[in-house]
Amino acid sequence: MLYKHIYKCLLIFITSLQIAISINAKGLTPLDSWSFDKLAAASRSSLDLLVAEVGIKDYGDKENMDLGERFDVKKEDFPVVKLFINGKEDPIPFEGQFNLEGLKKFIQKYADVYIGLENCLETFDRLAVKFVTTKNEEERKQILKKAEEEWDGIKNPSEEPSAEMYVKIMRKVIQKGDDFINSEKDRVEGLPQNSCIKR
Repeated sequence: MLYKHIYKCLLIFITSLQIAISINAKGLTPLDSWSFDKLAAASRSSLDLLVAEVGIKDYGDKENMDLGERFDVKKEDFPVVKLFINGKEDPIPFEGQFNLEGLKKFIQKYADVYIGLENCLETFDRLAVKFVTTKNEEERKQILKKAEEEWDGIKNPSEEPSAEMYVKIMRKVIQKGDDFINSEKDRVEGLPQNSCIKR
């Protein structure tokens, strides 16, 4: 029996076939540093996203050159990332930071596919979206209550700190208003990268 699955979206990394084959050659960056392997691993749990690499060769047999021409991909632009959404004719070109988190944010922005950012939990992310999109205080309190119930029901101890953080932020927003979100975002983005935050 042949198994067929229709994905909601396809994320393609278009690279030079020479780069894909010769990743240890002087001056060439290994594909892993472009976060392909990491994103592919992170998306394995999603039945809605397929991550693939397509190498284009501009010499010899000129493999996949037709693909590069069709989507106006030039070798000077490699690596190129295109997001294909089921039901839409044209792919969406990648925008953002070319790292794992930047790629995840790009997918989340354009596709209804969940790929959690580090330490994020799908149930809580969905509650957080509902929380920030409503301005009704009673609705927010109900969403907070649901988040607290979800936090109480966490079975994996490694997820508890993340669940707690969602609840704490929702409580602060209810207490201090929407300005808390922006001030907290500014505060966190101002922290030095690779700093260890102790709780």
